[in-house]
Amino acid sequence: MATSPVKEFLVTHLMPAKCYEELFVNFHFHVPCIKFVLNKTAGFWILLDTFLAQLLQLLKILWRGSAEGLSLPSVLLQLYAFSCPVVYAVANSFPLFAWGERLFTLAQTAVIVFLILRYRGETLKGVLFLLTYSGLMFLLGSYTAAAVISVMQPSALAALIASKVLQAGTNYCNGHTGQLSTLSVFLSCAGSLGLLFVSLQEEGGSLTTLSHTLSACLGCVLLAQVLCYKSSSKKKTE
Repeated sequence: MATSPVKEFLVTHLMPAKCYEELFVNFHFHVPCIKFVLNKTAGFWILLDTFLAQLLQLLKILWRGSAEGLSLPSVLLQLYAFSCPVVYAVANSFPLFAWGERLFTLAQTAVIVFLILRYRGETLKGVLFLLTYSGLMFLLGSYTAAAVISVMQPSALAALIASKVLQAGTNYCNGHTGQLSTLSVFLSCAGSLGLLFVSLQEEGGSLTTLSHTLSACLGCVLLAQVLCYKSSSKKKTE
């Protein structure tokens, strides 16, 4: 008997054949299988957030020729947050394949900072920023003391939370989200929820889990702002 395309896809990408039988054939609420599927799904959203969220934001800025509505301090905090794991990996001589996706995200965020300055008419400042930042990253990865790196790594999540607070505040003050990408915000929100789920599984009620909870809530706030302000703008044009 031929395997259905749905079963083939689910068994190949999402769950073992045993879990498929339990959930979709026997209709048995099998807790280990549910957890396995949720972990797989969470990992998928985290991966999409890592690879696509900043890229989609970058492409929207380039497409619109404007960075209106994006908070520069917020993006700088994101840049710091994405820099921490890269510095940690370089300083500890981790192989490139273990942190290459972080470098990809980092480069995109640095370009977003440059474009914000560029569209504000401060191109020279943007170029100087890129040069200074590149030099600083080289120095941090090559010569930073282990004690400093150990402090930077856990501070990344705090910086990411602060960046969301600043962007949400900017959206509220402006009364719009400008060129903030809806897809980027959605992926970031989904990725934060995925990290929260993983943290709950691994660490339970720890401070890290609390931080991930706050980050996920702020991600939902940003997504709600994007959707609400977009809806308001459409109503005004009708």
